Amino acid sequence: MLPKEVLVQAQAEMLNWNGSGMSVMEMPFTCDEFQNIATQARINLKLLLDLPDNYHILFMQGGAYGHFSLLAMNLLGKNKQADYAQTGHWSSRAINEAQRYGDINIVTSSVETGFDHIPEQSKWGLNKKAAYCHITSNETADGVQFHWTPGTDNIPLIADVTSDFLTRKIDVPQYGMLYASAQKNIGAAGLTVVIIRDDLLDQSMDITPTVFNYGEQAKNNSRVNTLPTYSIYISGLIFRWLMDLGGLAKIEILNNKKAEALYAVIDNDEQYQCAVKPAARSNVNICFNLTDRSLESAFLKEATSLGLINLKGHGARGGIRASLYNAMPQSGVDALISFMQDFSAKNG
Repeated sequence: MLPKEVLVQAQAEMLNWNGSGMSVMEMPFTCDEFQNIATQARINLKLLLDLPDNYHILFMQGGAYGHFSLLAMNLLGKNKQADYAQTGHWSSRAINEAQRYGDINIVTSSVETGFDHIPEQSKWGLNKKAAYCHITSNETADGVQFHWTPGTDNIPLIADVTSDFLTRKIDVPQYGMLYASAQKNIGAAGLTVVIIRDDLLDQSMDITPTVFNYGEQAKNNSRVNTLPTYSIYISGLIFRWLMDLGGLAKIEILNNKKAEALYAVIDNDEQYQCAVKPAARSNVNICFNLTDRSLESAFLKEATSLGLINLKGHGARGGIRASLYNAMPQSGVDALISFMQDFSAKNG
């Protein structure tokens, strides 16, 4: 979901951006007009994150799934060992891809309990020789989220933040690298944002393609190859929208309020169940089931008829999933809550 204000502005500028006579879709990525768009987007993202000067913002392609492999190629060149936390479907996928390129140590896993929690740090088995330690900050399929930052001593912490990027404040200096594909909170699909610290830009494997080499992209201001221009443009509008809203501190308050209201209904109605332990519950992807799972198809069908769409859980898990990304207003959550209460009353 994109903010209405962003869609309206994109509509108004579709045929003629800023008097240039061109749609952003038509612009060469090397022209001055697009360079202004990309530069302003980068400046605003840096302001939103309070990003230190020793970090680079890379605008790339490949999606987060692509970067499961690409980050391994870029960071395992000097030391082919890495640590990974297995906390759900997507961290498991990241592990599978990284194992193609090095010796991967799973420092912790909750697979045996169905990914219903994040094991406490004292139970992690970190490898002091690892090139990096990787986490998935929010598991969209399982509804699990880190609400704390792991301590990894001098081992760079790498995070796939695709689904909760810009939904809350983040202390970037605690991480060596963050990466996120755009289609959750940043903007339109096609863009992947990589935020990486200077000292990690020279560790790529020889097999790393030039267009996906973080060091080469940093040296060339993300212009090694053609950029996903329209996705960057939309993302720039999103960054501006967030700044006008009050920044990440403000959006975090709004997102917490939405999640708290929905979890309150789930926890206080016997018709609904959330398997994730409260300390690890996602504020972005609320995953739950009906106690009588035979009713879930009817629940989804009735919800869709009311305009409450995309509530079917991820294929790896099933059930129900309400994704409360930044652009989802409180009114949308209130509508879902009202429907859930009505459905429960009819079927209780």
